[in-house]
Amino acid sequence: MTTVISTPTISGATTDAVKTSTQQVTLANDFNDFLRLLTTQLQNQDPLSPMDSNEFTNQLVQFSQVEQQINSNQKLDNLVALNLSSAVSMAIGYVGLDANYVSNDLNFDGTKPVKITYSLEDTVSFGKLRILDEDGDNVYEKDIYGQSGKNELTWDGKDNEGNVMAAGTYTVQVDALDGNDKALKSTVVVQGRVRGLETQDGTIYLLVGERAVPLANILNASVPEETPSTPST
Repeated sequence: MTTVISTPTISGATTDAVKTSTQQVTLANDFNDFLRLLTTQLQNQDPLSPMDSNEFTNQLVQFSQVEQQINSNQKLDNLVALNLSSAVSMAIGYVGLDANYVSNDLNFDGTKPVKITYSLEDTVSFGKLRILDEDGDNVYEKDIYGQSGKNELTWDGKDNEGNVMAAGTYTVQVDALDGNDKALKSTVVVQGRVRGLETQDGTIYLLVGERAVPLANILNASVPEETPSTPST
């Protein structure tokens, strides 16, 4: 049986920290109740037939074990919170950079060409790369016969008729078959300018255009190339 460990999130870390704090309070209350009960029993025991101390010793050991476990949980909560804080700080560093990320959705700002990288698992006998607008209409396509492995394409934002498309989100679709007419799997990586970040359900996302990209999908980033200024006359 495989144990699946979920990815820590900000909301999850907060919830776990609250649970640990609640467990500490509950344990403290239970221990106080235990001590009051023990004191009462000792005060009212028969001097000629004293109570067996083994049971009290066992309960004290159990309280100690639970306390140690709660302390361990608290340390783990602190460690997770520290890691998430580091992740947020790292994510902020992406703002303003051109990031390459795994996604079929690309952002076109209306002027700057967009770099697209796609990886194919085998040689293509028949295939096309298409770029679709938000309505699902095909605005650009390119044959990709004979390609395999990693390939790159820079889309200039124009459709097949040479018309410049409007700024917005477009979808890259790769349809390819191998020599046995079997559909090939592909992975698409696009590039876009990071304009901010946000969290959704405790997960960190970078904002590229109108899309929220999971931080885990970011492969690398680079400082944007400066656009040469036009000298004044």
